[in-house]
Amino acid sequence: MEKQIHILVVEDDNDINELLCNIIRKSGYIPQPAYSGTEAMLYIKNREWDMLLLDLMLPGMTGEEILENISERMTCPIIIISARLEQQTKIDALRTGADDYITKPFDIGEVSARIDSHLRRYQKMGNISKKKELRYKDLTIDTEAKLVQVNNKILTLTAREYAILNLLLSSPKKIFTKANVFESVWKEEFHGDDNTINVHISNVRNKLAKANPNEEYIETIWGMGYRLKT
Repeated sequence: MEKQIHILVVEDDNDINELLCNIIRKSGYIPQPAYSGTEAMLYIKNREWDMLLLDLMLPGMTGEEILENISERMTCPIIIISARLEQQTKIDALRTGADDYITKPFDIGEVSARIDSHLRRYQKMGNISKKKELRYKDLTIDTEAKLVQVNNKILTLTAREYAILNLLLSSPKKIFTKANVFESVWKEEFHGDDNTINVHISNVRNKLAKANPNEEYIETIWGMGYRLKT
């Protein structure tokens, strides 16, 4: 029997919440509406979710506060759906752990396509490498448990950050262009969106550095891309 997909929809506007839930149902998934940040946190603490759709301007607890609280322990895709258009808001959300940012008003077909796309990538994330364990310096990845350790410390990564690190360790000597990284991890054609990749690579580097400040793991080969530091 195929696993049912459960998606938490955190949106305080009743009409928009209902619209998003209908989009999810039509795709064959199971939505759970939440109308405040406080209510959302109760649902998050009580069960595992396959995806989170999150508004930023919420009563009780803002979307940014929720993101800060959950991004370190949730590996499912998190899509922000917000009326806030500021570029810095989008960058901050991506840096904090969001996987995508959709602005309101949104196109129903686009939202449906992005949900499907993120779920496909999430489900395939463990297939980037067939090896059960990847090692580099004091960094190890257990690809079955999706457990990352650095300097004997467990590293908490988002699904996208995990996929990037897994990709780099799967071919330690290879230089991955930004197109390589984007198309391998996002499973979409690369159209030159450097900012998305830069933000995620920066997040991975920061977490690695926090676990072991005396070691450098990822190097930038200017004009070419990224690889594990030799």
